[in-house]
Amino acid sequence: MNELVFSNLSPLDHRYQMSNPNLHAKMSQYLSEEAFVRYQLKVEAALTRALSKRGLCSSAVADEVEQACRHVSVEEVYEEEQKTRHNIRALVNCIQRRVSESARPFVHFTATSVDIMDTANALRYRDFTRNVIMPEGLALLQTLIDLALREKSTVQMGRTHGQHAVPITFGFAVAEYVARFGNRLAEIERTAENLRGKMAGAVGAYNASSIFFDDADVFEQEVLSQLDLKPAEFATQIVMPEYMTDFVHAVVSGFGVLANLADDVRHLQRSEIGELAERFEAGQVGSSTMPHKRNPWNFEHVKSMWKAFMPRIVTVYMDQVSEHQRDLTNSASGRFTPEILAGFVLAVNRLQMVVSKLVVDKDRMAANFEVSKDNVIAEPLYILLAASGHPDAHEAVRRLSVEANAKKTTVRELVAQKPEFAEFLSGLSPRQMEFINRPETYIGRSVQKTEAVCERWQRFIDERRRR
Repeated sequence: MNELVFSNLSPLDHRYQMSNPNLHAKMSQYLSEEAFVRYQLKVEAALTRALSKRGLCSSAVADEVEQACRHVSVEEVYEEEQKTRHNIRALVNCIQRRVSESARPFVHFTATSVDIMDTANALRYRDFTRNVIMPEGLALLQTLIDLALREKSTVQMGRTHGQHAVPITFGFAVAEYVARFGNRLAEIERTAENLRGKMAGAVGAYNASSIFFDDADVFEQEVLSQLDLKPAEFATQIVMPEYMTDFVHAVVSGFGVLANLADDVRHLQRSEIGELAERFEAGQVGSSTMPHKRNPWNFEHVKSMWKAFMPRIVTVYMDQVSEHQRDLTNSASGRFTPEILAGFVLAVNRLQMVVSKLVVDKDRMAANFEVSKDNVIAEPLYILLAASGHPDAHEAVRRLSVEANAKKTTVRELVAQKPEFAEFLSGLSPRQMEFINRPETYIGRSVQKTEAVCERWQRFIDERRRR
């Protein structure tokens, strides 16, 4: 075990690195400070390459700069920054030391610092989405689809306001999260692919590059096309912040879906409900003092992670505001965006792991349904009475429910004793009477809706996996 990991300040870099080292290493390729420097170097190399294609320098110079960019280390840049007190000037100095005198003028030529930083962030966050968020997210989405389809016919009591409502199926309850998380994944993908770069100079008006190019905006496109990025529609010293705001918002709202799912599953594990359970591994401990406890700690963990990262969207919105062509009030705050992305992926990964092993207690679901099944027929009863011409069906059934509660009986037993309802019920079809006599059949289109939602998002998964 690497003891140095415990010297880190962020739980992301010690506690959660230790719990999932492979995922941490994968995320580090895009979200670490080393990765940020590496992506900045890619932008610098692309700039010199575009200059060579325009004839301002030779292709040999571009090759030289590109080779140098492959060998500059983050330690080297940070050491240089101690002298320059400027991160991008330090980066440029480190590149220039590794190239010939004839190549040095074309490092960072016509660019401003944020051309490099904003473009690097757009590039690495897009790559992170493609290579980490989407694979992890699709795995969770597939797990939810599989669970929803497996349980599409398992009758469960629906709940509103924490109270028994009318029947659904457990698959239908899961399908809610298939749809919601699927939509968030699609939006994360869309906004990530729409992240933009810039090579427009100190105030975004192409002042420096216009000295050499009448079509400086086209030159910007040429630089960014090497990175498979588009330029921002408009830039000052910084890229229009809304591209990044939309992306982080999509991630944070996706995090909210995870928190909601975790809450629902956690509540269904309560002792008095007991319809679901986290599968405990051999030797796993639920409590330090109560050996019998089996806490839903993984779902609680996801909710807790959401609480830590969701409020940071406020800072992202605040970073939309920059004075005139740019101030530095987003400089420090923007450096924490990788933590939001890492927290989200960790939560996705954990949910995928525990949901895939979720224990569904069908007997307990059936027992909980039995408790209220003869009272929740109130809804189909009132609707069928109204359809049969009863002048005040809702009020009549409401009073019936109150009476049933007072007499410790059920609505179904009581309605059979009331002759005033007989004339309205006598004309009902056998199928309609089934909803009253067999409440477990009153599940609407739970099964069909579950199948349709799962089919749609299965196509989404299959399309992404074919790419």
